[in-house]
Amino acid sequence: MEHTVSGVGVLDKSVAVLGAVAAADGPCSLADLVARTGMAKATTHRLAAALEAHGLLRRDGDGRYRLGLRLVALGRSASDDWPLAVAARPALEALRDATHESAQLYVRDGDARVCIASLDSGQELRTIVAEGSRLPLGVGSAGRILTGERPADGWTASRGERAPGVGSVSAPVVVDGELVAAVGISGPLDRLGDDAGGRHGRAVARAAAAIARAAVGLPD
Repeated sequence: MEHTVSGVGVLDKSVAVLGAVAAADGPCSLADLVARTGMAKATTHRLAAALEAHGLLRRDGDGRYRLGLRLVALGRSASDDWPLAVAARPALEALRDATHESAQLYVRDGDARVCIASLDSGQELRTIVAEGSRLPLGVGSAGRILTGERPADGWTASRGERAPGVGSVSAPVVVDGELVAAVGISGPLDRLGDDAGGRHGRAVARAAAAIARAAVGLPD
């Protein structure tokens, strides 16, 4: 598996180990990390031990790896640098409550989109996108909006583009003529149906407008 991103191999591989733990449904054994990263066992063990020493990973009672508590403080510091996420929360809560689906706010970061705010649906079957997740541009309704797509109706929908069985409806957040984010809902296609945009597009567009109003005057 290719881990070269920054050109600094040890950093890229360390981030791959962190990403493998973050993406797992539960704690990871060393064998799990080797399988998920495709790296040699000795390399994976060495990197995991170093990340544990820095508090970025921790071990449970069975010796399996979990994310470290130092990431909590780092996450809070990162959140402080995104006042838009805080300003958008009331609109996201209203959107989730109106649609009964999970709501997310994304910004573009280079060739990816990053979820800076996420509220899970209260439904037993729901879409979960962790805050901080990096997802591809150009796929999914939010990804297409952040590449410059301007929906004629104020919102756009997708069906199974990013993940099979998942649909979404998103709208652009525009402040002073500049696209700053994409807000949307996502959920299982079985519940969203064939016309998710028709059902939820207006609510998503209203949320985008509310976030844009809240974002006026925020620092960059």
